[in-house]
Amino acid sequence: MATDPPARAPAAPPARSRWRALLPFVLALALVGFVLSRLDLRAFLGHLGRVSAPSFVGFSVLFVLALLSADALATVLVYRRSVAPIRFRDFWVLRGASYLPSTLNHHLGQALITLALSRLHGVSLARVAGATLLVYASWMGCVLGLLCVAIVVADKPLVWLAVPLGAGLAYLALLAARPARLSGMKLLAPLFEAGVQGHLLALLARLPHFGVLFLGTWLPFWFFGVRIPFSAAAMYVPVVMVAVTLPLTPQGFGTRDVLAATFFERFAPGDSGPERLAALAASTTAWGVSITLVEIVLGLVLLRRISPLLAAAEEGAANREGVRDSVGAARSKPPTEVAP
Repeated sequence: MATDPPARAPAAPPARSRWRALLPFVLALALVGFVLSRLDLRAFLGHLGRVSAPSFVGFSVLFVLALLSADALATVLVYRRSVAPIRFRDFWVLRGASYLPSTLNHHLGQALITLALSRLHGVSLARVAGATLLVYASWMGCVLGLLCVAIVVADKPLVWLAVPLGAGLAYLALLAARPARLSGMKLLAPLFEAGVQGHLLALLARLPHFGVLFLGTWLPFWFFGVRIPFSAAAMYVPVVMVAVTLPLTPQGFGTRDVLAATFFERFAPGDSGPERLAALAASTTAWGVSITLVEIVLGLVLLRRISPLLAAAEEGAANREGVRDSVGAARSKPPTEVAP
C-alpha cells in the first residue's frame, strides 16, 4: 500500500531576512554604545538620580495621552473624508492599540491602522493606504512650516526659505494640475480628491498634534537642566522628531541620543564635554524608556479592546471572499444539458 510522503518541515526564513530584522536593534545598540563611550558615567548616573521619577513618569503619561488624542483627532478627520464615517472614540482605541507595533517601528503601527480600517469598513486597501499618504502629507507640511519659522527666528538668510517653501508649493501645484496618470491611480486618488483645500485643512487639523510632539521632544531636556532656547529648538527639534520615526532603530533609541549630542551639547550643564553629554544622554535615555513603557502598557490595554473587532472583520472579509468565489464559479460553470 502506498504511503503518503512525509510532510515537509516549514522552510526556515532566509538568513538575510533575519539579519535585516535584527539590523535596527544592532544599530541602536551601536549608537547607544557610541554615546555612552563619550560621556562621564558618574555624571550620567547623577543626573538620573536627581530627577523626580514620579514627576517625570507623570509627564510621560500626560504626553502620551495628549499625543494620542491630538493625533487621533487629526487623523480621523482625514479618514472620514476619504474612507468611512469613523467615530473618534473607535479610532482613538485603534490608534492607541497601534502603539504596540510602533515600539518596534513607527510605520508598523501605521500599517496596522491601514489594514484594520480596510477590514473593518470593507474598503480597498489601496484606498485606505492613499488616505494614510494624506496623513503623512499633513505631517510633512507641518515640518516644512516649522522649518520656515526656524529660518526666520534664527535670523538665517531668507533665501533659505526657498527650500521648504519650494517643496511645499511644488507639491500643491502638482495637486492642482491633476495629471491624469497620477490622479487615476487608486493609491493616489485620495490625495487628488482632497486637492489643495483638503490638504490645507488636514494641515490645520494636524497642528495640535505637531505642537504636542514638539513640546514632548523639547521639554524633557529641561528636567535635566538642558535649557534649549526656542530658536534652536525650532531649528533642530523637528529633525529629531522626523528621525526617530524613520525605520532606523526601535523607538528612536540611539538615533535620538546621537542627534541630541550633535545639536544641543552647548546648552547642557557641565564644565567639560563628557559632563554635558552625560546630561543629554540622561535626558534622551530616560525619555525613551519612559514613553516606551507607557506606550506598551497603553497598547496592550487597547489592543485587547480592538482584537475582537479585528477578528470579526477578518471573518467577515473571508465570508465575502467566499461568496464572491462561489458566485464567480457558478457564473463560469457551463449550463448542464437536459436530455431529450
